[in-house]
Amino acid sequence: MLTILGDQSGKFCDGLSRRSFLQIGGLALGGASLPQILAAEAASGKVSRGINHKAVIMVFLPGGPPHQDMWDLKPDAPSEYRGEFRPIRTNVPGIEICEELPLLAKIADKLTFVRSIVGAEGPHDAMMCLTGRPGRTNVPPGGWPSIGSAMSKLQGGVNESCPPFVGLSPKVGHDPWGNPGPAGFLGPSHSPFTPFRGAGKEDIVLKGVSLDRLRDRRALLGSFDNFRRDVDHSGMMTGLDTFNEQAFGVLTSSALAAALDISSEEPSTIARYGKGTDQFLDDGSWRRQDQFLMARRLVEAGARCVTLGFSRWDWHSNNFKSARSEFPMLDQGLSALVQDLHDRGLSDDVSVIVWGEFGRTPKINDNGGRDHWPRVNSAVIAGGGMNHGQIIGATDRLAGEVVERPVEFQEVFSTLYKAAGIEAHSTTIPDLTGRPTYLVDPHYTPMKELIS
Repeated sequence: MLTILGDQSGKFCDGLSRRSFLQIGGLALGGASLPQILAAEAASGKVSRGINHKAVIMVFLPGGPPHQDMWDLKPDAPSEYRGEFRPIRTNVPGIEICEELPLLAKIADKLTFVRSIVGAEGPHDAMMCLTGRPGRTNVPPGGWPSIGSAMSKLQGGVNESCPPFVGLSPKVGHDPWGNPGPAGFLGPSHSPFTPFRGAGKEDIVLKGVSLDRLRDRRALLGSFDNFRRDVDHSGMMTGLDTFNEQAFGVLTSSALAAALDISSEEPSTIARYGKGTDQFLDDGSWRRQDQFLMARRLVEAGARCVTLGFSRWDWHSNNFKSARSEFPMLDQGLSALVQDLHDRGLSDDVSVIVWGEFGRTPKINDNGGRDHWPRVNSAVIAGGGMNHGQIIGATDRLAGEVVERPVEFQEVFSTLYKAAGIEAHSTTIPDLTGRPTYLVDPHYTPMKELIS
């Protein structure tokens, strides 16, 4: 069985979900097995290790990571504020980060630590990190589109065998934490392709349908779609044409399945990233370090944007015990990704951003945890041909208030779009009412510290 998976939030009137509507089960693909197909593609030169497009990898840390325990330590603060960790030097003079992040410390020249993000909202969701926009006020009809959906709309697919927007987050207990990125008013054809929010990546392998039979089923599906389009007055069916073509492109190529299969990588590369675990932390995400490797492989296969979620960071108790477990895993996976992009000549073309929905309280609570603190947020940015090896912004002596260079979410998005080749502050897309709508408000220009 092959299932094309996607956003589960919307249903058609007949009960079919927006992107989980195409299922094909198997007879024979001309007698060729998947390994034979892969070998044939490699022999024909269709597989490329490089890219000729710009891409964004967004790592979401569900729950709100503690900024003052990671990359904004305050060693001179009182003990009830500074916590248990000590800062260590990085390979950039003057930059120090947590002792539990030694691998990132060694590549700080390839990173920018933004310590002064403001404007976070209080609820536990990924909307601000995916769209740059608040999710509950001044929302246009259909909702704001995520950066991956906007890139899909404006730049299209790189090739027919890989969707332009892929979300690796699985279905999680608190579903807003697993949001891979909404299409918003751009419509379902620009939703993320989500291989792990259903039965799994094995379902996107074409198992034995002949091309003639595939064409027959495609024609039948088209007939049903034409009928639905005639009776559907919501406009929803109109947006399916693009994805319909994309789905059949995936079916007739093994590129997407191959990108998700890391077994072809050198064992040393897999070991450098680490495998992690499928284990979910309560209602948070899994701790799969290999999804960092999948993200790199996906952008090489043609994805313009890949989003992923890592672990659960809502530590109202046992903050430091949790950090000693999670920090090393993030340290290994993220440092491997950044170094790998650099080594493969991709660091100018692929931007990486890591952040959560807000920061944590300066003072440690009675349970040894830190609570929600939207007044300060932080991020780490890499790649994209940007200027790195720096700190942007500063907080006060307790890491509770921004005192230098406040950075808005939309500034970050303007920067990411610019690195991807899009002038977001001057680019508009019609919303569902036909009104030209800016990707980011015009006064939010790219951050000069990163893009000179």
